[in-house]
Amino acid sequence: MKNNHTEELYIALIQPDTIWENKEDNLNHLTQQIEKLMDEHPVIDVIVMPEMFSTGFTMNPEPFAETMNGATIEWMREIAIESDLAICGSIIIEENKKYYNRFIFIKPTGEIDYYDKKHLFSIAGEQHKYEAGAQNITINFKGWKINPFICYDLRFPAWCRNTNEADIMIFVANWPEIRINHWEKLLPARAIENQCFVIGNNRVGLDNNHFKYTGQSCAYDALGNNLATMKNEVGYTLVKLNKSNLADVKKNLPFLNDRDTFEFIN
Repeated sequence: MKNNHTEELYIALIQPDTIWENKEDNLNHLTQQIEKLMDEHPVIDVIVMPEMFSTGFTMNPEPFAETMNGATIEWMREIAIESDLAICGSIIIEENKKYYNRFIFIKPTGEIDYYDKKHLFSIAGEQHKYEAGAQNITINFKGWKINPFICYDLRFPAWCRNTNEADIMIFVANWPEIRINHWEKLLPARAIENQCFVIGNNRVGLDNNHFKYTGQSCAYDALGNNLATMKNEVGYTLVKLNKSNLADVKKNLPFLNDRDTFEFIN
């Protein structure tokens, strides 16, 4: 097993052309991408995939929902354990006859952390099909604190506020081309205001609702500097994050010391 505490973290962003409501083909294509990625870059700590990577952003959860012991999670767990890395992305989960757009993070040990999407996309009627999450979580991995979010959460800075000294925020999304300029502006804004690394992972292609996706999966440092941006194509990129760079920013510009304190009332 790799080092359990690292100053550098290698994160791979996988950007697929998600096939509408076709789990088998999506997982097969992702498997091919991951195998190629591992051949080219054997040193990887975390693989990030988009929102609803096995189905696309569907408002038809019933036929595609899984349990936490379902086939997609077992597929993720097998990759994590065999490749000695963490893998994450969101899928549709059913619990107690309710459906969740759930961010799954599986560690090399097979241990699972998860986050349920808080802000459901009302324009698409997501709130009528899925249950909203109510709790932020922090994932501890190799000495790094990671806050996971899903797509529409990006627009709500209070929910994303860095109140627990997170090192990384990961946003997985199906963010369409028509609003991609917002994606380009909001991600670095979250990095700057929260003084942490921000990862944004998106898809490409056309979905069944005729929305076009142009990718632009990306990473930003704590000063809002772009570390990587992918083009409008199927593929992947690797980003190296350095904790000492993050510490320098917080030491030289301790803005978070003056942040407001608040609590959410659901």
